[in-house]
Amino acid sequence: MKKILLPFFLCLAWSVQGGAVNIPASEVNHHEDDCSAYLMVYHKDNDHSLHMALSHDGYNWIALNGDAPVVSGDTIAQQRGIRDPHIYRGPDGTYYIVATDLHLFGQRAGFRNTEWERDGKEYGWGNNRALVLMKSRDLINWTHTSFRIDMAFPERFGELGCAWAPETIYDPEEGKLMVYFTIRPTGKGKTQLFYAYADDEFTRLVTEPELLFEYPDENVQVLDADIILMPDGRYCMTYCAQENPGGIKMAFSDHINRGYVYQPQQIDSERGACEAPTMYKLIGENRWLLMYDIFSIKPHNFGFMQTTDFCTFTPLGRFGEGRMQMNGCVSPKHGAVTPITKEEARRLEEYWMRR
Repeated sequence: MKKILLPFFLCLAWSVQGGAVNIPASEVNHHEDDCSAYLMVYHKDNDHSLHMALSHDGYNWIALNGDAPVVSGDTIAQQRGIRDPHIYRGPDGTYYIVATDLHLFGQRAGFRNTEWERDGKEYGWGNNRALVLMKSRDLINWTHTSFRIDMAFPERFGELGCAWAPETIYDPEEGKLMVYFTIRPTGKGKTQLFYAYADDEFTRLVTEPELLFEYPDENVQVLDADIILMPDGRYCMTYCAQENPGGIKMAFSDHINRGYVYQPQQIDSERGACEAPTMYKLIGENRWLLMYDIFSIKPHNFGFMQTTDFCTFTPLGRFGEGRMQMNGCVSPKHGAVTPITKEEARRLEEYWMRR
């Protein structure tokens, strides 16, 4: 397999930058010893709903519920559809899902009379204003809230162009769950990456969104950030930069919500455009998989890279082309992965097999 090797001096700089506290991997992944399986969430364009898949090794996946939705988008979203779901296992074992409240084909489905909620010429493609926040202890029963950013923060975001691709992570400095996402602050202009903090019930954002990362070229649109904690205590943020073609880049910081240092290299292995990066650690291994959505091919597919040092990335191909396999699903969109326990995996398998 071809390896993408970033310049050594950059790898070295990353490893010593900032003097971050060295945290053992066992502390970084404090719940890893409890887990033995993986759960993926994703959406599909044909139904704009929440889907799930299960894996026991991180490479071979099977769609749950026969690839039918596990939660229907028309029951939880203001636009009667969701996209870009992300799942996160909190420090207390509670699971959190956030998603974009958006239905691309709402007019066709009879949910609205126009292509978008607002004039596309004024507010751009998609132009949604809400995020869906969900919470569960058992991965089967979920609370849900659709939260309007423009109504909560009208002075700054009353005319926002869009709110897309939210993700959740625990901020140890603030002791709160941080939700970070893509915003086009006005109807015109480029999308940027923002963050805010959620309430304890995970029903709303309680702080006004602030800029998370500023791309050095203001003419390039950035979106779809994913943040993970590295073994050395720093944070790695992958995201999509819509250059030519659009692809996956990284930035590193000592702090979860600021100080990300731009790195120029594109780390995916695609010839065409891709987006929606997410990284997950293989349980019990010093190995991480980068997964991303290849929207420039038909049918849509996920691509994968593997790394042990966040410098060298080895392509693993796409679903169905090598080690990575997805059974029972075609064309998944914008996925995310969390580790789960053996008991949780058993419960999910039994519950969705009975449906």
